Amino acid sequence: MSGDFSQIGTFLLVALLVFVLYRRLRRTFGRQPLRPARMAVRIVVFAVLAVLLAPTALRSNAFAGAALAGLCAGIVLALWGASRTRFERTGTELYYVPHTYTGIAVSLLFIGRVAYRLLQAYGATHGVRTASAADPGSGFAGYVSSPLTLGLFFALVGYYVCYLGSILWKSKHLKAGEAVETPPPVGANPGTPS
Repeated sequence: MSGDFSQIGTFLLVALLVFVLYRRLRRTFGRQPLRPARMAVRIVVFAVLAVLLAPTALRSNAFAGAALAGLCAGIVLALWGASRTRFERTGTELYYVPHTYTGIAVSLLFIGRVAYRLLQAYGATHGVRTASAADPGSGFAGYVSSPLTLGLFFALVGYYVCYLGSILWKSKHLKAGEAVETPPPVGANPGTPS
């Protein structure tokens, strides 16, 4: 008795995608605990990815322009969002509250990029020749087959590196009264983070 397991890979990919989107949206809205070590690791990861994609960005004027435009747009969005981010303190724990509309914009960029890649993959598996199917490239750079995808990726890199760096810097330079004092949730131990 053997079953048809051909759709398990697709199901697992969709489940992973839903989980990633859930985590992305959860980190974008509402009060977030300030975790400097995690933020620093994310900055480094995005910077390393940008360095790995630098040769792809420099292969033509269209790719270089898209990467530069995306990077600039991401930085502008990050500075705007960071200037509107609030800080809250509950006991000894420091939290930040990202700006809602900036979170929506970044989430739409991320979801749009994922949807675009899924459409490319669908087209490639169903015999539709797309730019990625015609010239898949090799290695990590093969995932970025068009200036649009590269520009969106560099917008995310610019946003996250600049936004997380700004939040870390602002959190270390908070003046008295800049972080709103909030009481701990009902039933929470005062010494444990909520």
